[in-house]
Amino acid sequence: QVQLVESGGGLVQPGGSLRLSCVVSGSMFSIYVMGWYRQAPGKQRELVARIGSGGRTNYADSMLGRFTISRDNAKNTVYLQMNSLKPEDTAVYYCNAETYLWGQGTQVTVSS
Repeated sequence: QVQLVESGGGLVQPGGSLRLSCVVSGSMFSIYVMGWYRQAPGKQRELVARIGSGGRTNYADSMLGRFTISRDNAKNTVYLQMNSLKPEDTAVYYCNAETYLWGQGTQVTVSS
C-alpha cells in the first residue's frame, strides 16, 4: 500500500518561510501527479499546487509567486517551499498523489 508522509510544518511569523516535504513509498513515484492541498478550520480543502511527472506545475492563484512545488524522483519526495507566509495560510497541508492518495497532513500556523 502506498503511503505518503508529510513533514516540515510548524509555527512561523508572518513573512516567514517553511518547506514542507512528502515522502512517498513504493516504486511508482516518478509517474505520479503530485499535489499539495490545504484545509483551514471551517473551510473546504483546496488545491495549493500540483506537479506532473514531467515537472509541469500549476498553482492556485493566491499562491502564485509565493509558493513553489518541486519533486525529487530519486528520493520519492515532493516539496512545497512557502515564502512570504500570511496568517491566512494557516491550515493543515496535505500531500496528494494521483488525486486519491493522501498523507496525514501537517499543521502550518502563521502567527506573530
